Amino acid sequence: MKSNYLQKINAWDEAAAKHILSRTLFGFNKDDVDFALSNTLDNFVDKYLLADHELPSPPGDWVNEAPSRDNFDQNGDRNKDLVNWWFDQILAQNYSFREKMVLFFHNHYVSEVVVVKWAQYMYMQNQLFRENAFGNLIELTKKVNIDPAMLIYLDGRNNNENKPNENYARELLELFTIGIGNYTETDIQEAARALTGWVVFGLGPLFIQNRHDEGEKTFLGETGNFNHEEIVDIIFSKDETANFLCRKLYANFIHYEPNEDYVSQLANVMRENNYEFKPVLSTMLKSEFFHSEEIRGAKIKSSIEFLVAPFREFNLSDPDYTYLRQGSTVLQQVLFNPPDVKGWEGQRKWISTTTYPYRNIYTDSIVTGTKYPQGNLSHKIDAIEFARSFESSEKADKFVEEVTNQILQFPLSQSKKDLLLEIMLDGSDIYDWSTYDPQAETRLKGFFQALLRLPEYQLA
Repeated sequence: MKSNYLQKINAWDEAAAKHILSRTLFGFNKDDVDFALSNTLDNFVDKYLLADHELPSPPGDWVNEAPSRDNFDQNGDRNKDLVNWWFDQILAQNYSFREKMVLFFHNHYVSEVVVVKWAQYMYMQNQLFRENAFGNLIELTKKVNIDPAMLIYLDGRNNNENKPNENYARELLELFTIGIGNYTETDIQEAARALTGWVVFGLGPLFIQNRHDEGEKTFLGETGNFNHEEIVDIIFSKDETANFLCRKLYANFIHYEPNEDYVSQLANVMRENNYEFKPVLSTMLKSEFFHSEEIRGAKIKSSIEFLVAPFREFNLSDPDYTYLRQGSTVLQQVLFNPPDVKGWEGQRKWISTTTYPYRNIYTDSIVTGTKYPQGNLSHKIDAIEFARSFESSEKADKFVEEVTNQILQFPLSQSKKDLLLEIMLDGSDIYDWSTYDPQAETRLKGFFQALLRLPEYQLA
């Protein structure tokens, strides 16, 4: 008899709260843990993490300006503004899973700004993901079919009756919905025919009837004069689609090696709810398997998560957007610019001989306040203020224990805790430790630098 992998967790405790926060938010602090535990698990997940919110205000009035040759020279600055704006949404996430879901969809229904060019279209697509973050996957896919950024990125605007373009149809099947092995080359060709007729006009999609193939198509075993919405309905009628999407969800939020039994059971929930995403996410976040020991602390932080998590963890403010953008470039996750249509692979790909040293450089900089390679950084840790936010701040060994327990998701060995304590004491006696000592700030900075350089800090 198969285990019920979706069984609800019994213990809603500090460890469970930290885990759920680490997977749904871009960083958290001890106040966030306390707030989560002041609610029931159901309350915190359904009324906070998965709550619907109004869309944020745009980065500027230019989002309503139709792209033209007259404003193309402003596009570079607007794309920077757009990245900064998304950083703002991430930093202002509150208790909401939404921004991580927006990033998930951005990496699922991939478009690259270097191909799309226009900031307006990338903004519209980003808001589309935000508006539908917890919505219906069938309806979202139909909207993505004719999204202007996508029509440009995968050549949908060039797809017409006389010359069908298969680029989008191929990725729709291979990467966005049902996955390799569940369709044929003929299905791609027939889907491309059904998708004909759409172009980009001004700020939106436009359907041109005489560019659309009105002929009969045979797609995934069904025959009819299908259009861009009807082929989506057919795709989502196949069981393999839910399995593919839940496997992707699992890899992004649970573990990089999917448990197929869990995926299968979660896919049943997805089908039973007609691809409404909120019940699926709610079930996942509350499941005992999601909270199991082998899952906790077993996911490498994405580059964006790594860059912004310290703001929440250490109560930072005044973000240096230029430094964040620079960091995302070096760490190979530039917002609005995935490497290709497959998106960022994630997990172990986040760590390399280039990215790991820079991760250490970045965390050093937010401790010291010194940019790499030079200059002063606006968002830096106030070592004394942060230390005194812990009840144990004046007891060195207990302070190290409490901070490491809060900041790290992967259990730290006692030998490493002892080493961190030694670094913080810097030769002084443990009984002489005080945050009011003239050397305390320097010693705390040494401690925080060492803590954030640990391999365990890379994990969520």
